[in-house]
Formats: sequence, C-alpha cells, structure tokens
Amino acid sequence: MAFRVEKDPLGEKPVPEDAYYGIQTVRALENFPISGLKAPADLVTATVLVKRCAAEANMALGRIPAAVGDAIVAAADEILGGLLRDQFVVDVYQAGAGTSHNMNANEVLANRAGEILGDARGTYARVHPNDHVNMGQSTNDVYPTATRLALLTTTTALAGAARGLADALDAKAQQVSHVMKVGRTHLQDAVPMTLGQELGGYAACVRRGAEDVEQAATQLLELNLGATAVGTGLNAGDDFTALAVSALARETGFAVVPAANRFRVTQSMGDVLAVSGAMRRLAVEAGKVASDLRLLAMGPRAGIAEVRLEAVQPGSSIMPGKVNPSVPEMVNQVCFQVMGCDATVAAAADAGQLELNVMMPVIACNALHASSILTQALVVFRTRTIDTLEADVDRCRELLDRSTAVATALSPHLGYATTAEIAKAAVATNRSIRELVLERGLMSPAQLDQVLSAEAMTRPGVPGERR
Repeated sequence: MAFRVEKDPLGEKPVPEDAYYGIQTVRALENFPISGLKAPADLVTATVLVKRCAAEANMALGRIPAAVGDAIVAAADEILGGLLRDQFVVDVYQAGAGTSHNMNANEVLANRAGEILGDARGTYARVHPNDHVNMGQSTNDVYPTATRLALLTTTTALAGAARGLADALDAKAQQVSHVMKVGRTHLQDAVPMTLGQELGGYAACVRRGAEDVEQAATQLLELNLGATAVGTGLNAGDDFTALAVSALARETGFAVVPAANRFRVTQSMGDVLAVSGAMRRLAVEAGKVASDLRLLAMGPRAGIAEVRLEAVQPGSSIMPGKVNPSVPEMVNQVCFQVMGCDATVAAAADAGQLELNVMMPVIACNALHASSILTQALVVFRTRTIDTLEADVDRCRELLDRSTAVATALSPHLGYATTAEIAKAAVATNRSIRELVLERGLMSPAQLDQVLSAEAMTRPGVPGERR
C-alpha cells in the first residue's frame, strides 16, 4: 500500500494514499480498535448535512471564498448521494464528545473538496479540515446536532412502524370481534371477553407508545449548532447559527430551531435520554404483545392454542413438524436489546460534567441502534404475525365454557360468599356452574341464561339485572 505523509499538532503520520480521510482519522484508528462498528449511516448523513449547511452559512457571511464553499457543498452532496461512505471508518467507541468522528468528516470533505478544486489529497492547500470545513463549529455542537438530526429521522420511521402495527392490531381486532374467549389475570381464568377486545387493547398500548416517541422527539428540534465549545458561540455568532440552522430545516424538512439556551443543549443529553426512554416504553408495550401471543398460541395440542400464528420456519432440528412462534421470539429479543440500549444512554447521560457531556458517542450509538432495530422488528411483527394471525373460534369457546370464572356474574344476585362456594364446588366436582345453581334452586333456568350469558359479560353492566 502506498502512503502519503500528513502532519498535525502532534507530529507526522503515514496515511493511505488513496484515503480521503487524514491523519487525525488514522490516529483514531490506532487508538480505538475496539468493536469494528462504524458510525451509523444516519449519523454520517446528519454530520455531513451539518457541514454542508455550515459551509453555506460561512459563504453567505463572506468568511470563506465562494469557490471553497461550493466545493465543500459539492463534496457533501456526493456523500449524501452515497459516495465515499467507506471513508467514515472511526470506531463508535472513541474518545469523548466524538472529536474523532467530527474530524473524520472534516478530513473527508476537505480532501474531496480540494480534489474538486484540483489539489492532491492530503495537501489541504485550498480547503483545510479545521479552517474551512469546521469553520464556526466545534465537535461540541456538531456532534449533538448530528445526533439530534439522525434521531429525528429514525424516530419518524419508528413511530410510523409502531402506528402501522397498531393499525394492523385494530384491523385484526375487528375481524375477530365476535370471538368469545376467557380472559386471564395472574395466568388464571378470569371473566369472559372477546378476542377483539384483547387485540384492541394491544393496539391502544402500541399506539400510545408511538405517541410517546413522537412527543419526546419534539425536544430534539432545538439545536446548539453555533454554540461551539461551551455554549458561548465563540468564533461562530448568532448570524452564523441562524443561517446554518435555517439551512438544516430546509434540507431535512424538520422544524429545527436554534436552542433557546445553548448551554443547556451543550451540557445535557437529557433530550436524547427522553427519546430513549420513550423508545424503551414502546419496546415494553410491543414486547408484551409478543409475549402474550406466544402464550395464546402455545400448543397446538397441549396448550392454550386460542390463536394460530403463521408458520415461518421449522421449529426444531430434531422434532419433525414442530413450529415455533419465531417472529414474536425475535421481537422479544429486540425489545430486550432496546431496554439495554436505554440503560446505557441513561448511564452515559448522567456522566456528563460541567459544560459538556463527553459520552455522546455511546449515547448516539445506542439510541440510533435501538430506533433502527425496533423499527424493523415492528414492521416484521406486523407483516409476519399480526396480518396473518388466525383465531381458533372453537378452542376459544371450549376453554370459556370450561372456566369457572363466569360465576363472577352471579355475585350481584347471590352474593360473593355463595358464589365462591359454588365455584369451588364446580372445580372439585368437575360440574358446571349452571348445573350447580339449578340443582340448588337458586335461580330459574331463564334467569340463569341471562346472568350467565358470556356475551353480556363482555359489556359494562350487571348481566340479568332488571331495569
């Protein structure tokens, strides 16, 4: 491999001749050979957008020549179009604040912009990573701004996926609204309900989770771009901030604004923590639905088996014909990972000191990873489980008819103690509630038909009550 030699304040280093990154990126590669994980694509996109809009602002203010600014914008557009993505090589676990990530972007853009102007890579004769690409910026405002923009993008997709799942659950609830079944609390028989009511409850839970994500994400619209090192705006200025943030709003379609208090947004990652917490809530809601469907589908002969899930793959390498709830199992695992990501975000958000939270790289990595995998999991859950879910109507009714929990409807008429004794006797003798009530002459057959109507028990009110 051929190399060129570059110099920075610490000395000289060989850099691969064909690389668009430079010496500070090489130092990061040497210092942080940790995970092999590179910056998420959405974070790269957001960072390059920041650089593009900053160049526009600096040109408008006459701080850089138009030719230099145009070259930076052109280089940024190439990357936004998909080129040079392999040049963003720094490990996600790096020095605090994301300086290496920021300099990786600065160097790639400077070298490509210089190349557009006719300079050789690594010379930085007309376009310098710090003096031009990073003008009016600091890692301390670039990285949180890029994190916020990337999360606005991914959480928009996540909320859409969650709403899609909720819609699918609602649609399925309508299809099975007539299916009577036994409800369950404490994993024990409870009063009757419909399968539609159960699935409709799931839909409302997921929808509320989506609303939480959308509401939390509005906090990300405040950007501290132009705050530079500690929030004072040194070497930037309000005019730069206004122009750059306005350009970001135009390019992204998000209603981003300069932070009301730049010091808050520079010091704290609390807004990102709020979004992470909302994603955790959505994961918990979706994970419970997945777990419940695994329970309701358990069987097919020795379990509940009230619903049938699509068979997406053989379930065993040794038991022929076995089929597992593979997609809900995947969803559960993704939801566990999202909870773990949130725990990391919370710990890192708590670890900021004074004017800056230097743990931003691990915060961004985990929050973006969580939003990405949860989005995909919810889409697959909808298409491979909810859309194809079927009810076993006969099995639902069989288990309902065998349940003693229907005795609950007798309590307003016979009293709790008498009803409890009848239920206990039904379990002990394997006889029906109806049979025991009639044997004891406690109600007439006609009245008992009204009181023990499972359909009536699924609606508010007292079954058999005379009005």
